[in-house]
Amino acid sequence: MAKFSPKAFWFSLCAIALIAFFFWKGTRSSPGSKFETVELTKGDIVSSVTAIGTLQPVQSVEVGAQVSGQILRLHVQAGDVVEKNQLLAEIDSSVLQATVDAGRAALDNLHAQVSEQKSEAKLAALKLERQRRLYQGDITSKELLESAETALEVANAKIRQLEAQIVERESTQKGDEALLGFARIYAPVSGTVISVEAKEGQTLNATYQTPTILRIADLSKMTVWTDVAEADIQRVKEGMTASFTTLGNQNKHWQGVVRQILHMPPPSDSLQAPAPEFGKVINYTVLFDVDNADHALLPRMTTQVTILTDSAKDVLVAPLAGLIPIKNQGNRWHARVLDATGKDQLREITIGRLDRKAAEVLDGLAEGEQLIVGEVPDTQPKRFIW
Repeated sequence: MAKFSPKAFWFSLCAIALIAFFFWKGTRSSPGSKFETVELTKGDIVSSVTAIGTLQPVQSVEVGAQVSGQILRLHVQAGDVVEKNQLLAEIDSSVLQATVDAGRAALDNLHAQVSEQKSEAKLAALKLERQRRLYQGDITSKELLESAETALEVANAKIRQLEAQIVERESTQKGDEALLGFARIYAPVSGTVISVEAKEGQTLNATYQTPTILRIADLSKMTVWTDVAEADIQRVKEGMTASFTTLGNQNKHWQGVVRQILHMPPPSDSLQAPAPEFGKVINYTVLFDVDNADHALLPRMTTQVTILTDSAKDVLVAPLAGLIPIKNQGNRWHARVLDATGKDQLREITIGRLDRKAAEVLDGLAEGEQLIVGEVPDTQPKRFIW
């Protein structure tokens, strides 16, 4: 068996190291790179504001009790559809009825007193006429004549006093009868009963405030109360198109038109509240209405709202990934394009409308040019040459 000499060992080791070095050098990545480009074409620009909203009925009414007493009967329950002037509830009216009856009796008594006093006045007038004839014939004294005149004036004054009491009593009686009527509660509007706050047998106290019995809302038309961040509110104007989806149905879009922008933040963000912490977003309320004939939308549903603030059709568009704004130059931006020789060129361009992904190009670029949107490192191995 032949011996392996040290000289041959070291020679083999050096040869292996040299081959490994050339192999590594030939296969490592090149320092160069190639560009990722997009061909410029025409398209549409849609600028919008997104926000979260809450659905509320356009018209809703809290129906309360104007008199105190026990609820004897509730004629509706939540979910019922009611018509205007439909009977909703009845409150125990026994005390109110007694008050009305007593008032009517008092009125009858006053009318009877007026009749009696008119008879007294008639008699006083006859006595006065007799005293005048006697006085003219020197048969009676002037004192008796004046006494008869005074008696007639007193009788007429009592009549006027009683008539004033009747007017006062009639006014009170109208109030008592109105309160008696309030014991039967009718629907002020047509709509759907969305909640019932009281129960049969419950005693209501309307002395200091009006207790709510139920709520009625017209669900055929809803209002979306949209919270728009202060950074976006200046882009929103009345008359803009707004659409939304609900959390329960992301595939259906409802549309409306912005009808009002509330210029005061909600109470939690009001001017009377402490100054907001740095970084806290202030929201402003934007309202728009939507038809809900099928009652698919319910009060207090959360909505994902999109308000269309601007749009342009069939214009040259460039992705924002390939554009760089020029500081303090407004709508002047930088863009890099590949020329015919494959070299990149820096262009200064003017942009118009913007959306979240692209911008309208007004000048500086042409349709069909290759816009550089990124660089991809060249990882292709070099060809190994001995």
